[in-house]
Amino acid sequence: MSHRASPLPADIEKAMRREAAELERLDREVYRQYGRDPLAPIVGLGPREATLAIFGRDPGKKEVDVGLPFVGAGGQKVRGALYRHRHGKSLPDFETSLTVGEDLFWINTVPYKPQGNKAWSMAVKRRFQPLVAALLAQQWQGEQVITLGREAFFWFGIGQPPAVRDALAAFWNRDDRFATTHVTELSLPDGSTKRFVLAPLPHPSPLNQQWFKRFPSLLDARLAALNIE
Repeated sequence: MSHRASPLPADIEKAMRREAAELERLDREVYRQYGRDPLAPIVGLGPREATLAIFGRDPGKKEVDVGLPFVGAGGQKVRGALYRHRHGKSLPDFETSLTVGEDLFWINTVPYKPQGNKAWSMAVKRRFQPLVAALLAQQWQGEQVITLGREAFFWFGIGQPPAVRDALAAFWNRDDRFATTHVTELSLPDGSTKRFVLAPLPHPSPLNQQWFKRFPSLLDARLAALNIE
């Protein structure tokens, strides 16, 4: 990614701002602290021809400060692993982290910070789902998606037929879910569908004690298997 986010289509940004105005748990205090517009969606996006999307849950405090997604503690784990995969050494500094992965597509289930960093409710995710789905379909031509955590993976079942949701649940229960992929069809707002190859990983939060230390090696294996150089 570059130091600034890719521009949102005007109609989608307008719709997101309208939805955000009604969010009860929007962390307006953190936006005020950093002098940021609380209605401005924090998106990264990327090139239409990107071969991989990184799909997370929602932005945190650092993302509000910088105005980009995936730059906080969890995001730095992603960016650090990506840098090591590509350069064979540790990420040197924060500035470099803002440019690594500029050829990938970055997106969240809801592009706003919730209070207490608690996941947005299903009702909120449902409200934003058509807008995020439109970005995945209209702004990006790829199909390979690394999902970070349970919330991001099961987002692909929101508003979808029961068979799709059941298949997602069955895959998530597999012991090898972080080492293999799941193909799903996402029904889009215009009535069409788009195929996605989901490569789930655990959420990279430091609070995720079970997987936090293993995350870099898991991501490296994913990048190699998906042929991301």
